[in-house]
Amino acid sequence: AVVSTQSTGEKKRAYNARVLEVEKCSFSPIVFSTTGIMGNEACKFYSRLAEKLSAKSRQSYPDSIRYIRQRLSFCLLKTTIVSLRGFKGKKPTEYNNSLDINLLYM
Repeated sequence: AVVSTQSTGEKKRAYNARVLEVEKCSFSPIVFSTTGIMGNEACKFYSRLAEKLSAKSRQSYPDSIRYIRQRLSFCLLKTTIVSLRGFKGKKPTEYNNSLDINLLYM
């Protein structure tokens, strides 16, 4: 928890001024530990994302947060595997998120 708090603070100090000045918006770093534990701001971000997704797709909040966590787990796992063994395959194709969400709630 201390490491994620330090990492979050470092990232905020490094980027927040530029984002506020140039982009005119806020900056919330999404920090994970090497074991996949989310930092505080990452938890808040994913909770808010699940709220918006559940409202838009008219699904329950637990279904939405489960979907987000499942996708996140597989993305982190894939990234870890690629970083350990290297990329050995075709170039990734373009991904269609809306199709994936629709398939989940059929």
